[in-house]
Amino acid sequence: MKNTLISLSILFSALTVTSVQAANPATGCAAKKQDIQQELAMAREHGNAARIAGLEKALRETKANCTDSGLLTARQQKVAEKQLKVQEREQDLREAQAKGRGDKIEKQQRKLADARDELKEAQDALTQ
Repeated sequence: MKNTLISLSILFSALTVTSVQAANPATGCAAKKQDIQQELAMAREHGNAARIAGLEKALRETKANCTDSGLLTARQQKVAEKQLKVQEREQDLREAQAKGRGDKIEKQQRKLADARDELKEAQDALTQ
């Protein structure tokens, strides 16, 4: 019975957090804190002690050290790194195409697609 009440309490808390987020989407450090808190609730629900400890530490560090400007700078830097990676993969693909080896071309196309996906994720993070 006690476990059922705890589970329902956690579920209700998660639903409340989700509805609040939908009504008032957070950005920057506030969004980062919310993400950690959501993961923490899930870890508690599943009784994952190691994950709980790691997330509690991450939450403390985020509360102590996170600034919106610092977070934005880090995310912009990540986007720049991912753009460079895409450029490198495009160059690798051009070289493979120049050599005319189909197996190498396919491999470089996959790597380029992965690099573009990572770039999109980094760009999406800029708006969070």
